[in-house]
Amino acid sequence: MTAKAAAVTAAVSVGMDTSTAAAEEEFSDRMFSLDEVAGWAERTARRYGRDDQRGTWNEVTPERTGQALRLLDGRGPVKTYNLGELLQDNFPAFAGVPPRVLRQRLLVTGYQPQGDFIPSANYDPRTHPESGILQSPTPLGANIISFHEERFPHSGTYQIATQLDNLGHIGVGEIYYNGFRGPDIATPRGLAKLGNEHTGPIVTRGIVYDIVGLKLAQGARTDLFRSPVNGEWVLRDNYRITLADLGAALRRQGVRREPGPGDVALLRTGWTHLLDRAGFDNPENPNNRRYITNEPGIYLREARYFASRRVAMVGSDTWGLEVTDPAVTGQNVFPVHQVLLTQHGVRIGEGIRTEELIADGVSEFVYIVTPQFHVGSTAGNTPPAALAVPRR
Repeated sequence: MTAKAAAVTAAVSVGMDTSTAAAEEEFSDRMFSLDEVAGWAERTARRYGRDDQRGTWNEVTPERTGQALRLLDGRGPVKTYNLGELLQDNFPAFAGVPPRVLRQRLLVTGYQPQGDFIPSANYDPRTHPESGILQSPTPLGANIISFHEERFPHSGTYQIATQLDNLGHIGVGEIYYNGFRGPDIATPRGLAKLGNEHTGPIVTRGIVYDIVGLKLAQGARTDLFRSPVNGEWVLRDNYRITLADLGAALRRQGVRREPGPGDVALLRTGWTHLLDRAGFDNPENPNNRRYITNEPGIYLREARYFASRRVAMVGSDTWGLEVTDPAVTGQNVFPVHQVLLTQHGVRIGEGIRTEELIADGVSEFVYIVTPQFHVGSTAGNTPPAALAVPRR
């Protein structure tokens, strides 16, 4: 009997997995030689292709994902677990030059915080490494909006690109979600309450409202324009998405069930097609300036509708979810954020692309997001994922 066969026989007698026993015999602690390394790419190229950049992520096929989801079938209530390490300042990290560091500071606008906050005009992280940042003690607009944002060195933030606004981001003066008051929860390093550590991952039902497709089907071309970047249809800058639009979009898409408690509702406006990535380094690029200057979106009536449905999140492919046209908003500044976040505890998603879902005829899907697990942050910009079966 060979040594390998003997190992397998012994494994069977003690109940060990025979493949594991064979592996113990076959694989050793031998250090590879540098001469071997040159041949490694040939093996992966044969398996995944010469230009592959995904490695064994290629093994996660739609069939395997379906098999994984079937593990939940008929097993009862499903719990979602956070498997991340909680991030905070001074987290131990591998030493290097420059070092790996995390230095978060809180930026406040709209009220006078307590503690060590430096006016933004005077703030320098080199001379005030432990200070927070006060952009202005005066709230904005007739609706006295206030807000918190995290800042990292060189003005880094999670409040950029695809993002999930957390409940501590927006307030009304000093008042934030659930009655928490800004001066009580703002610390130089972040929020003492309502921070991102309280968000957690979710896996839930998602719905996309294809407003662009609706307007094309209605022949309402005056509500749209062609993107100068790629020619795709985009909802016009000041378009207010109405309740009637929301209902008509679901009927057109064949979605029979409105969003309910814990669902995620996403809006497709086409605004993502204004992004001119070749011109990101040019602050005067007209397409990117247009992208950030205005946006189509919902207003208060629609926000209150979604809040009444107790959805987990309302999101869009725009940078701020809500219509910003003064003809609609008057003297108010981002009041939809206040209604959803501050009043009702409904989180807001921004910069969420749904083009591929719509192209595949998908209106309902499994929505997955694992936000940054970070103490005191006001948002997370981990891109979410969708699970769905293409319909065309």
